[in-house]
Amino acid sequence: MSPNTEQNTDQNTAGLSGAALPAVRPEVVAEVVAALSPRLQKRLDGAAAKLAGRPVSREGDDWRIDVDEDVRLVLHAPGGVIRTAADVRCGCLLAPACLHRAAAVTAAPLADPASEEPEESEPSEPSEPSGAGESGASERESSGSGRPGTEAGTAAGHPATGRPAEEPVSASPAPASPVPAPLTPAEAAAAERLHASAAAALAAGVSGAGGVLQAELLRAAHQARLSGLHRPAAAAVAVATRLRAARTGEPDHRLADLTAALRELLDLATALCSPAAGALAPAVLAGLRGTARQAYQEAGGLRLYGLFAEPVLTATHAGVLSWAVDASGRLSTVAEVTPHTDAATAAPQALAAGGRAVRLGDTMLSHREFTRAGLSVQGATRSASGRLGAGAKVRAVRAAGAGWTDEPLARLWAEPIEAQIARALAWGALPYDSRPAGGDLLFLDVTLAGTATHGDTAAPQLLARCQGLTVALRPAHDHPGLAHRANLALLAGRPGLRLRVIGRLERAARPELRLLAVGPAAPAHPSTGDVTQGGHKVQGGHEAQGGHEAQSGDVTQSGDVTLALAADRAGRVNLGLERLQRADLPAGAGPDDAPAAVPGSLPASLPELLLDLPGPSGTGSTAVEAPVHLLTRRVEQAVTGGRRALGPAASGAARDSAAGEGRHLRAAGLATAAQLLDGLRASATDQGRDVFGRIVGDDHRAFTAAWLAASCYGEELATALCAAAWSPPDGR
Repeated sequence: MSPNTEQNTDQNTAGLSGAALPAVRPEVVAEVVAALSPRLQKRLDGAAAKLAGRPVSREGDDWRIDVDEDVRLVLHAPGGVIRTAADVRCGCLLAPACLHRAAAVTAAPLADPASEEPEESEPSEPSEPSGAGESGASERESSGSGRPGTEAGTAAGHPATGRPAEEPVSASPAPASPVPAPLTPAEAAAAERLHASAAAALAAGVSGAGGVLQAELLRAAHQARLSGLHRPAAAAVAVATRLRAARTGEPDHRLADLTAALRELLDLATALCSPAAGALAPAVLAGLRGTARQAYQEAGGLRLYGLFAEPVLTATHAGVLSWAVDASGRLSTVAEVTPHTDAATAAPQALAAGGRAVRLGDTMLSHREFTRAGLSVQGATRSASGRLGAGAKVRAVRAAGAGWTDEPLARLWAEPIEAQIARALAWGALPYDSRPAGGDLLFLDVTLAGTATHGDTAAPQLLARCQGLTVALRPAHDHPGLAHRANLALLAGRPGLRLRVIGRLERAARPELRLLAVGPAAPAHPSTGDVTQGGHKVQGGHEAQGGHEAQSGDVTQSGDVTLALAADRAGRVNLGLERLQRADLPAGAGPDDAPAAVPGSLPASLPELLLDLPGPSGTGSTAVEAPVHLLTRRVEQAVTGGRRALGPAASGAARDSAAGEGRHLRAAGLATAAQLLDGLRASATDQGRDVFGRIVGDDHRAFTAAWLAASCYGEELATALCAAAWSPPDGR
């Protein structure tokens, strides 16, 4: 938030929403809700919904909500964050143990204490969505999804989702890491409380996880953070954030993201609560604990070459993330991400961030300019995940950039596609703090093949050929305020166009890629016409590997159709920040123009491409897709409806379909999936009753263990199917 904005008084006449309120620290929510009496706690969800209809005004660091003619709520949030319970003041007679204060903190978005920095620090990026991006851009994403992914995850991890751009903790080389101490009683107690809270949230489902249950989850997260369990604490906050998004119907809510967040939290808590936790290897125990902040270490002098930039857009933050490569080929990132208080201004804020100066030394390069130029940095600091620090000792001057077909950038595309897929899938299984920058990015040379309806959606998808594979190209972010969708729509009208692309792997049962940036295809050697793609040498239209003939659509030869970008674009377009123009396409390209013929570049008809893609029946695919959805949809159904959705309260039709699903899984060779599904239903049904036949509450441990086993199996199976989908076709 700029200083000028903070001096103004804003009035939101449309009513209060989570985006209009300042963020609140999780421990504040837990403290305020705990002060309510049991009678008032039962009314909390209704009060929060009622408060959403009240107007909110802001003056400086104070947000004011007029509950009625006589009662006013004041939220004091320096820097946009409510840090203590005393910062929430109410004028009613029951304050401070009143329902108004609890309703306000329940409706406000959650802040991540680990991402907060002093006021003089640079703006920070939210912790992840993703997503990237989705990006995202957090969702931990933040986007995203991150919620993002924006993001973040990602910022950088779901794009949309990255960690704060913190100042270096230490500019000196890190000493040898001490051996982690065994699990302490305080840590064990915190892990038990986290597990119990997460199990209660899963058993209640989205519909039953109201403000009181969320507050208990946040209280457990605060206890875990104080005990040193930073990674489980962050996972608990992510679950609470996604539960709120699901219950309020926020546009960035994705059930798959909430399921993944619950799985991570329960997986961590289960490992820490296990009797064998004390015997874990020090490195494993340290990974389960996590760290409060990423440490920055000296990197000395760096010669950076700009690669591309992507917008970061999450429920609470917006900005840009720029990627660069040093002389050794290692990827690094620089972020310019700040909070936003209105979802309507988030996309314009992300686009505007692309024009701001890169926060490295005294350079005046904007993020867009940096993607096409370079920097010579002295006194650089960098985290293990590739985030570049912006400390006072860092000096940077502008230097020449490099094209995507020049070193050191060209080596990114030289990595074989099989190795890239293995790297991206392994990256997703790592703890967030251990993920190297760009581990989920793919660098491919593709040939556009037009659009076709395929998969679980009726919307046409842009298809491309890549080393014999048919890849579905998707926008990195679906927000209409960003340029992704418009750019893909323009590219869809030009089949036969050859491109060099950067994208983020979408884990699916068929090859899918979320496009981030594109450039002209790699030129052929002027004398021999040879070109290297994915580590394989292509000669005269034939791939020199195993004697198999290469697909002509995968070979870049002189005279091929590719982008004709202006010189100032330096051979690349950031699809989320910049728009392709018709002048950037070859002559004759357009939705109403017949595409120029490229001999041998495409199959005779587009449906032939679909034969390569596994998918549901009715999509033109002859391949049979493994019925993993029969297991995963029940896992997600438990997240939405809770334990009762799979238990005795389920409808007769649902119970009748259970046996059929099991038979279908066994017929497909997924006997383990069928066994896990049966165990999940049995644990949901197995509840004790008293002498009057009423269900007796339990700790849901058996149900939670069954759900976690089924969820983890589905995750591993999805990863294996994704790897198989990207395997080179036989005989190609």
